[in-house]
Amino acid sequence: MLEDIIVVQSAVSAFNNMALFGPAFLWLGLLMLPLFVVVYLMRDAILNKIAWEKTDVIKYGAMWTVGLTGAWVVLIGGDYQILRDSWSVLPMMCAVVLFLASLFLSSYGRKYKIPKMRWYWGVACVCGVVLVALSDMHAWWGPLLQVGAMFLGLALGRVAPAPMRPMAGTVLILLSTVVAILMQPEFFRFGQLGNLTLGHLVAILLVGISAIGAVVTNNVKPAGKIKHALYIKLKWLMRVICALGVALFLLTEAVPVLMAVLLMFFVMFAMSVRHSDRIPDGVAENIFAVMLMAFGVLTIVPVITVIGILLWRPELSRDVWYEVKRLL
Repeated sequence: MLEDIIVVQSAVSAFNNMALFGPAFLWLGLLMLPLFVVVYLMRDAILNKIAWEKTDVIKYGAMWTVGLTGAWVVLIGGDYQILRDSWSVLPMMCAVVLFLASLFLSSYGRKYKIPKMRWYWGVACVCGVVLVALSDMHAWWGPLLQVGAMFLGLALGRVAPAPMRPMAGTVLILLSTVVAILMQPEFFRFGQLGNLTLGHLVAILLVGISAIGAVVTNNVKPAGKIKHALYIKLKWLMRVICALGVALFLLTEAVPVLMAVLLMFFVMFAMSVRHSDRIPDGVAENIFAVMLMAFGVLTIVPVITVIGILLWRPELSRDVWYEVKRLL
């Protein structure tokens, strides 16, 4: 029972549990509150300074968010040294996020010509490729997987017929990153030694639910077709199902449970929107901004939270609060 390998594995597991238990992101988020307040108060001045037109705020915000998320996955996302199991899908998830981020950014840069390769551009490209390769060194095929995913995304983005939709593409990439965070170091956490804090789980739920709310309010059209009596019964049924799903996720921390919970929230939100007569303009954008704020705190990247604050439209706060209550 006291073989060296068993002792080492037990020590790694104990260290990993402590690493997962320490909610540093929550305390850093609280310490960043003065910065976030200043950005909120200076929102208009900052937007004018960086020359983001109102019609392009979502696009620019999405591009910066996706770029920072891709950099976060390369620099921080894959902690392969604490994996307890010899087999893991974590490298594949990191490659998927990197591929989607590269595809997203390349699809918006396809209208620009590739600049002439000067020496400093060459050095920058080589450094970027080396960083991506070094992000996964747990096996000989790790660097090939990550670098191949990045180049494949860049190539497909250049030949894409149209750029990815800013909101939908960002939601897809951020949800993929949240799934990678949740399944590290195991895919099914139930019965394992890993344990995320309640703060982690609530932050993950906030990112996921706000992502679903942004997608639904931006894509589902209100029609007012569901009868009110039937709507009330279905709404309470979905509320109970969603509450049970959230409780099960808090107990198990399993990725499949999270996917099922988000699917149930999608059904409930879509039903609420279809029952509505109209959705005020800007509601989807503000819910999208809430997702960015929560994601920035979860990943300890305050710049993403600042982008969410810049995308938030204060004049629509009352409409957003009313629509969120109606969605729930």
